[in-house]
Amino acid sequence: MPPRHERVGSSARRAVQVCQSGQRWCRRVMGHVTAEAVLERLWYQGHPLHYLLRPLAWVFDLLTRLRRGAYRYGILRKDRLAAPVIVVGNICVGGVGKTPVVIDLVRRLQADGWKPGVVSRGYGGKARAPTPVSAQSDPALVGDEPVLIASQTRCPVAVAPRRSAAARLLLAQGVNVIVADDGLQHYALDRDIEIVVIDGQRRHGNGQLLPAGPLREKPWRLVDVDLCLVNNGQALDGEFALESQLGPAEHLCTGELRPLAQFSEVRAIAGIGQPEKFFLALEAQGLKLHRHIFSDHHVFVPQDLKLPGAEPILMTQKDAVKCQAFQEPRAWAVHYQAHIPDSAWERLRQRLPTPGSGQTSNRNTNG
Repeated sequence: MPPRHERVGSSARRAVQVCQSGQRWCRRVMGHVTAEAVLERLWYQGHPLHYLLRPLAWVFDLLTRLRRGAYRYGILRKDRLAAPVIVVGNICVGGVGKTPVVIDLVRRLQADGWKPGVVSRGYGGKARAPTPVSAQSDPALVGDEPVLIASQTRCPVAVAPRRSAAARLLLAQGVNVIVADDGLQHYALDRDIEIVVIDGQRRHGNGQLLPAGPLREKPWRLVDVDLCLVNNGQALDGEFALESQLGPAEHLCTGELRPLAQFSEVRAIAGIGQPEKFFLALEAQGLKLHRHIFSDHHVFVPQDLKLPGAEPILMTQKDAVKCQAFQEPRAWAVHYQAHIPDSAWERLRQRLPTPGSGQTSNRNTNG
């Protein structure tokens, strides 16, 4: 019979596989617009069906605790890099605005003298080996969010299922701090700083774990993180509210920038986690919308933009990276800016060593 630690490790690895399969299943479900409407009622509007799913949520809780414990006690190995690692993530499924936070974080690090690089799993892409990402990369290969980050920051970006492999690719290029996009639950990558982004309107939904609720981890997980940023809502004690706003629209063919005030009636398309947030933000600017909803991470084709009428087509920057090549003359990408408050940034700076010192932070990570 194998030694006890090997049997425990094998069980933990099987738990990881089941847990990850469950998460992939939930993402596939979330990819269908009709299912999104059902989950909206189930997770955020108090539909009683979630009680039937609670036994599955208890199993999910057990598996996630086993997985985290396996990394904490060394049964599963964590990869420690020779540079500080900042993880940006959340404890809920769905879009909460992590990518704009990553972009602003990278810009602040650059301004402070760091040479940051961003790693991501590249959700929605087909890359399986560590793959560098540029503004010209194919989103179908590396995912839409990494391409957007690369185009907005001009910093090195790489994707890989195992983030440490992508990070080592960047460290070889002279990067001296790693930012992991959507990596909170990727415990295989050891980290120095954890940042969690919270949807200020939805918060944690019904407070239940998948599939009974939207949570990947229970809210007690937030006690361990270094910074909680609230997007589109009021910050509670110990949290920081993001400063966010819509910017101008950029024409996908010519690059022309036009203030939203110069638009009136438009076609608005969205293939993101919460399309309603985008639509409401446009309506708050006084625009009259014809709404067209696609599933999150939708793979756009030229026909998707052949909409009736002659109105301009407005979309998010994340969707625009997948539509850029279509040369649709009606298409515009609406800029969105999120800024980490100065007080929050100062807290992060205190946890980072001096740029170029070759040190990592003194955070005691235990998974």
